[in-house]
Order: sequence, then structure tokens, then C-alpha cells
Amino acid sequence: MIRRRTSHIVLSAGGTGGHMFPALALMEELLERGHKVSLITDKRGLAYHKIFKGIKIYQVGSASFTGKGFIGKLLSILRIISGIFEARSILKKLDVSAVVGFGGYPSFPTIRAALSIGIPTVLHEQNAVLGKVNRFMAKSVDAVALTFKNTDNVNWNRNKYTTVTGNPVRKEIVKIGNLYYPNLDEECIFRILVIGGSQGAKIFSEVVPQAISILPRASQQRLQITQQCREEDIEAVRALYEDMKIAVNLSTFIDDLPTCLRWTHLVIGRAGASTITELTAAGRPGIFVPYPHATDDHQTINTKEITINGGGWVHHNNNFNAKILAKSLQRLIRNPSEVLTAAKAARKIGKPYAAKDLADIVERLALVKGNKAFTKVNENKKFLENVGLGVK
Repeated sequence: MIRRRTSHIVLSAGGTGGHMFPALALMEELLERGHKVSLITDKRGLAYHKIFKGIKIYQVGSASFTGKGFIGKLLSILRIISGIFEARSILKKLDVSAVVGFGGYPSFPTIRAALSIGIPTVLHEQNAVLGKVNRFMAKSVDAVALTFKNTDNVNWNRNKYTTVTGNPVRKEIVKIGNLYYPNLDEECIFRILVIGGSQGAKIFSEVVPQAISILPRASQQRLQITQQCREEDIEAVRALYEDMKIAVNLSTFIDDLPTCLRWTHLVIGRAGASTITELTAAGRPGIFVPYPHATDDHQTINTKEITINGGGWVHHNNNFNAKILAKSLQRLIRNPSEVLTAAKAARKIGKPYAAKDLADIVERLALVKGNKAFTKVNENKKFLENVGLGVK
């Protein structure tokens, strides 16, 4: 049993919801345990400031090298160096006990700054492929937490304190998994939720309405659809559904995803780690269309566990069309038992306590910061073993 003491934990996340929502879930768990939490993010991460209630948020410079020429790469290096010094200054002022990075280039300056001043560090990898930044930093940090057991590019021998926690999920979504699956038989309303990532996806705006239009009228009348669309697509999509007289709710951003998910029977979306882990925690099956340009094709790899275990189906982007989707939907509408079986399979592999498990690791590392005899975690393996980080 760990003796809990109040610590100041800094979360480092930015970019997309795939990094920000797991950070949010960990924040909620740490605050509930009585810790102080701050967030260091980048310009894009600041767009999520409204959901990070009750904590201080700081912005530092960061940059990616992707798709840039020599001058662009040079400017990125200068921005990253500047971000490291900014983060270092912030961390020194805050008296931080541990820093948790959620991958991607926005987390690099803060993790690098924490390492330079001896603050215990944890990396969390959301996807089934260890990302480039996490891959580069993994050998230097004190602990690496994974979402999937069979994550690619993990060197278990080099990264000595690597463990599988799952991907932190918001408490509202975890609660859904403990509730009854919405009633579904051959007569009930069939509710479909279509999500395309933080900014929607054009392919769903095109393919999903077309697929619905192919379905027999009896199947169409049973459908109730909630769909996320890009702003430039939403009116055209609305017109298509109106022509079919389909019950639909369209928006550019779904503010209350937990409520939508609570009443959903089936989800259609990309295969980001947050999407998959939220569905498995809630016990909802999905039709996944992995984003084809994801680094290392990690979205396709993300789907392996859920599809092998029968919790969802994959359509690859290059053959995802209205005819194929309509065929899948018609089969599921006619066979509700198949949907229910998939929902149970998804729930079975969920890791609803990922936020708690990750918070346990952070607390253990915070103890190292509180023990003045050790300024660097890796200098004393025995102490790490005593706090539970010496075993994979």
C-alpha cells in the first residue's frame, strides 16, 4: 500500500484529442486523489482548455519536422530549443514531483526539460505502435506505460520499467460499461454514431449517407443517426438525410460524447487509440476505417485486438464505399444478436481502470522526488523495486 502524499504533477500533451483526452482522464483521477495538476501544451492543445477545468495551463513552443524543407527543419529545431527552456523555467517555478508525457512532438520540450533537472518522468503511448517521440525518449525516462500489450517498436530490454496500463478514459465513459446495453431486437430503433476524429472526416460525410440511401426503406426507418461532420460538409450531408427522411443529428463537434455513446448501438469511425479504448470501456462495437496516412499505419494496428476478439469490423480506406458499408449495415440490422455479441466482446477487452493504473505509477515516481536521497530514478533500482516499478 502506497502512502499517499500531495504532489504537483505536470501533464504534457498537445495536438489532437487522441493525446488530450487521455491526459484529461488522468487529470481527473489525480485531482480526485488530492494532487495538484498543471498542463503544459502547445498552441493546438490550448483549443481544449475548456475541458481542463480547475488547473493551470501553460503554453510552450513546439514543432514537427514532418513535410518541411531544410529551412523549415532548422526553424523547428530553434522552436523546440526555445520550448525546452520555456518548459524548464515553468517546471522550476512549480516544484513538480513528476511529469507525464502523452507522446507527439508537443510533449517533447517538457519531457526533455524535466529530464534535464532530474524530475521523474513517465511516457504514455496511446497507440499500438510506439510513436517517434516516445521511441526517442523511452530509453531516458523512468517509466513507459502502454495501451496495448503487443505494441510495436517497444524494446522491453532497454526500457526496463515498461508496463501495460491501457489508455485512460473519462469516468463518464467508464460508467457506460457498467450499464445495460440499449435494447436491440428486430423491431427496435437502431442507433448509429458516426465520428471522424477531432475535426470529422470527409470520407464519412460521403460514404455513410450514400450507404444509408441504398438500404431498404424498412431498414432506413429503423435508423437514428448522430454524425460528426466537417463544417464545409454538414449542409450537404443534412440535405441527403432530409431527402431520405432519416432521423439524424449532425454537428461539427460532439460536445457530450458520453451521452451519445450511452444510447448508441454501433459506432462508425476512424481507429484512433482513444476511439477504440473508449468503445471497449463502454462496451460498444465499431466499424473502423483506419486513417491511411497515420504514422507507421498505427490505426490499422490499433484495430487488431478488438477485431480479433470480435468486438468490431475493419474496412480499409481504399475499399470503403457505399455498397460495402450498406451490405455490412444491412447484415447487422437484420441480425441484432451479432451486434450484441460484438458489444460484449468489446467490453471484455476494455481496460476501464487505465487512469487509476497510470495514476498509481505517477504516484510511485512522485515518491522518488520526495526521497531526497535519490535525485535520479535510475540510480537506485532497489528503491524503484520497493515502490513497484522494478518489475515489468
